[in-house]
Amino acid sequence: MGAGHAHRLYRHGHSPVHALPPHCKLAAVFAFVLVVVSTPREAVWAFGLYAVLLAGVAAAARVPAGFLLRRLLIEIPFVAFAVLMPFVAGGERVDVLGLSLSVSGLWGAWNVLAKGTLGVAASVLLASTTELRALLLGLQRLKLPPLLVQIASFMIRYGDVVTGELRRMSIARRSRGFEARGIRHWGVLAKTAGALFIRSYERGERVYLAMVSRGYAGSMPVIDEVAATPTEWARASALPLTALAVLAVCLMG
Repeated sequence: MGAGHAHRLYRHGHSPVHALPPHCKLAAVFAFVLVVVSTPREAVWAFGLYAVLLAGVAAAARVPAGFLLRRLLIEIPFVAFAVLMPFVAGGERVDVLGLSLSVSGLWGAWNVLAKGTLGVAASVLLASTTELRALLLGLQRLKLPPLLVQIASFMIRYGDVVTGELRRMSIARRSRGFEARGIRHWGVLAKTAGALFIRSYERGERVYLAMVSRGYAGSMPVIDEVAATPTEWARASALPLTALAVLAVCLMG
């Protein structure tokens, strides 16, 4: 798959979590999220235990709490949605600090916040301990449709290229005295977007022709075959299996 691209979420390290094969971590996070989503919202204590499990993984991965919390800010739109639910939902009402709130809305807000935060935290930990290139190899190892893996690969590879092209176009506009100050300049910005699309499309055509000339036939060669031992699978499955045990206790209780 060629050279990897570093991303802002990744935190370089040599922890046991970093060393796990990417497809093991992907499968573990996916299973953990399924368990979290399947947990009844009334089992508040279970979500606390899930958070403790993730904190243990973060400690094993040597990911600082501040690093993790800053990345969790991505869920702010979901938090805003959850905050509104007690005010707009119907049904039984309860007074909290002088405010009339819906009971079902409060439970719904808790459900969104708890499950959303745990899911985002698990994803952030995955991204913090796995390089993008390794994630793509892991997806390929898990037999995700090859076309989807290739699309994701090219998005990652050429995202910086397209961003750099847009930055050069912006510098060229400013060097000619252009500054977008209102609706009068929307036409210029629209032309810029059109030119960027055409340049990106033409670059894609050139890259595709170059790939075909080098033997591309619809699938990318796998340079690094990532395998996992039973021990590594066991280590990765510790998180979802422990969470599954907590869920089993919830359902039996």
